[in-house]
Amino acid sequence: MSINLQTNSTFNHWRNYLKKPQNAILVLLGIVLSFATIFPMVTIWLDTISIHAGSVDAQVSGRQAGYTLYNWIDIISGRLARRNFWIPLQNTVLLSVLACLVAICFGGVFAYLITRTDMKAKKYLSNIFIFPYVMPQWTLAVVWQNMFYSKAVTGGSDGLLAALTGIKMPLWWCQGLFPTALVLGIHYAAFAYILVGGIFRNMDANLEEAATILNTPKYKIFFRITLPMVQPAILSTVLLVFSSAMGSYPVPHYLNFTTLATKYVDLNVNRAGQASALAVIMMLFGIAILLFNQLATGGRKSFTTVTGKSGQASKFNLGIGKYVIPVFLVVFTFFTSIFPVISFALETFLPNPGDYSFFRTWNTSNLTVKWWMNNTGTAGSMYGQKGILFNSTIWYAFFGTILVAVSCAFLAGTIGLLVGYCVSKNRRSRFAAYVNSIAFLPYLLPSLAVGVAFFVFGSRAGLYNTYILLIIAGTIKYIPFASRASLNSMLQISGEIEESAIIHNIPWFKRMTRIIIPIQKSAILSGYLLPLMTCIRELTLFMMLCAQTKLLTLLLDYFDEMGLYAFSAGINLMLIVFVIICNMAVNKLTGASLDKGIGGN
Repeated sequence: MSINLQTNSTFNHWRNYLKKPQNAILVLLGIVLSFATIFPMVTIWLDTISIHAGSVDAQVSGRQAGYTLYNWIDIISGRLARRNFWIPLQNTVLLSVLACLVAICFGGVFAYLITRTDMKAKKYLSNIFIFPYVMPQWTLAVVWQNMFYSKAVTGGSDGLLAALTGIKMPLWWCQGLFPTALVLGIHYAAFAYILVGGIFRNMDANLEEAATILNTPKYKIFFRITLPMVQPAILSTVLLVFSSAMGSYPVPHYLNFTTLATKYVDLNVNRAGQASALAVIMMLFGIAILLFNQLATGGRKSFTTVTGKSGQASKFNLGIGKYVIPVFLVVFTFFTSIFPVISFALETFLPNPGDYSFFRTWNTSNLTVKWWMNNTGTAGSMYGQKGILFNSTIWYAFFGTILVAVSCAFLAGTIGLLVGYCVSKNRRSRFAAYVNSIAFLPYLLPSLAVGVAFFVFGSRAGLYNTYILLIIAGTIKYIPFASRASLNSMLQISGEIEESAIIHNIPWFKRMTRIIIPIQKSAILSGYLLPLMTCIRELTLFMMLCAQTKLLTLLLDYFDEMGLYAFSAGINLMLIVFVIICNMAVNKLTGASLDKGIGGN
């Protein structure tokens, strides 16, 4: 009898719990997200110990199926371990660390100049600064090639600098660690600008004012007071930049720098299990940097920066620097934000893309429109391809990109909205905290590692080279954008608003569509549009999941392999213009902007 009573009590408890829509949806999301996130990770780990038919592990073991530790042993201590693992690992860590330093120094200093000084042209500089992040990641890498490559040093045609001035930059400047770290650092500097700038703008001035009254030198105030107060923002920037740089493929690929990501592509054919081991190691780095961030900002430390007891500190007077510094920044941001568009457009009119020798005589009669307008595909230099405007392969990939981006944005935005709503309604629940964490986890993992996990999963599930697999991978990867935007907005809504609707017996769906969503429509709409913009310019996540002709970003490598660099430049131009248009649409529709509220507007 007691067992029956206990069973009935448990049943009634769960029935009453699941009667609330937010609880039922939370349980469903917990199951779906756990499977969609954890199962591919387990699959890729199993792939590291599986024997692959036709691969090295099959030759060594003499079997075509089963399990072995050979892949782990050989990748760490085998004859080729130094070339296949240790050197790429060392390069990857160095690249990630240097990219963090560049992003923090560049973005942090820029944030300080915008928020705490009397520098001129703040609005323009603040808007233009985030352009390198809005544009595809490899944009600056290709621009670097067009600027500094030369026939004598890197082979091929002379870039702009060599063509115009005859100056030939050394190889370490053109390729390798230095340009790769610099390009990635500039690309991710927007993280530091947003995070550090937000703290600088809202920082309580009491401590700095007290130090000033005590005649403390300004450099001591900056290093002993100001910098420690922005420590959480710096650590968050390290978390985001380190994991993103570690999984970056296109920038090291274009600038000829060997990392774990590029080595994975090299090993994936003949050493598939060892390639999967590299992806697992990248995942572990992402988790480790997250744990380090939690330990560094945890405990009894206090990082309060807003108290309500003091206004913003007075702006630092730069003197003549308030005119000189913005001139330098305007020139610099021209080359990182505006020049790429000009460069790619110019490439599509050169008879031999990448060859700027005609600038020596300024003979523009050699320019051509064949890369855009050729409608026959008979030109020998075009390898049977029609011009960009008439090329069905390009437009098929373009519409495929739009299909995947819109689908991922809709699914990620909707799931993220529900995650934010349910977690905000169950904020004291451990299960809600778990669902919130599992929804955010894919963002902390390198894109290539997530892509590899879904590649292994999709291959075994028969989904490889399908739009379904692309949409699933993109949705899981971009849910964090929507869930964080939704959660932050939902926490601002008082529970009394929905309770009054419940009293009037308004169904849950109507409460969401007529009350909750309209109140926070700007933040919720951003949760849909941000995944859309990111998915359009995504390469690393999708590069292993389908053929090169399915998506516009993947088509770049296809045309590069064919030697049709004008087509690559044209696709880059299409992506940049389309993403910028989407970014402007986000600002227009939602009023949201990456730099808004920091000091630029």
